Amino acid sequence: MINYLKSEHYRILRKKNLYITSVICFLLITAAAFVLYVTDKFDPNFPYASSLFLYSNVISSTILIVIVAFLFNIALTGKDSSVIKQSVSFGVSRSTIFWSKLVLTLSYFLIICLIGLVLVIGLGEGFFANEERSISNFIIASFNMLPIVLSGFFMIHALKMLKVGDIYIILLLFLTYSFSGDFLRIIPESIVGLSELYQYAPSTLLTENLMSFMDIEAQFDYRHWIVGTVISVVFLIIGSRKFAKINID
Repeated sequence: MINYLKSEHYRILRKKNLYITSVICFLLITAAAFVLYVTDKFDPNFPYASSLFLYSNVISSTILIVIVAFLFNIALTGKDSSVIKQSVSFGVSRSTIFWSKLVLTLSYFLIICLIGLVLVIGLGEGFFANEERSISNFIIASFNMLPIVLSGFFMIHALKMLKVGDIYIILLLFLTYSFSGDFLRIIPESIVGLSELYQYAPSTLLTENLMSFMDIEAQFDYRHWIVGTVISVVFLIIGSRKFAKINID
């Protein structure tokens, strides 16, 4: 497994799209802060020139972060059928392939997320007046987001390894992380135990997390970790088992 990890690590370092995606993300973060800062200089009554508003854009952008996860994941799970087939023919187990690609892409994704988090805080505190509890409030809200974002990453990895089309994956991501709560709300109240299920939908949890952040009342919410863990485990188990059996053309 170590040799396979090394070879995949060498391959991922040669993927230009990873560097391009990372740079674009950092530039967008910087541009957002700069626009707020400059606008405030031209219009003293501009109400959104604050670290709270800058941070809220991050907390409300979970689906965009998951799309970035999608771009990172396809670096090693995109048009890779021939490479995977070659690896299998040389005796590399499918389990090794599945988990090695996950570990590598996830590691780089988390590093970029951490850098982005530090960059946002640096810009927020550097450009705007210090607001009480803004950093702690932001970190707590981000910590609540983490398992939901990771569940999206694991979902993407499992589906890409099973050669599910990109358009179907993106549609599922939007359904799960943007509209799942709305769909679950239509469950009749007469169905005991299911009518309140929408409260545990990823989109509902993310909205509540944003509202708590905006009210400066963000607190650790175990529901995010339960839901994120369940989604992650389900997709990883199904993905790894099915990948062990699918035909690799």
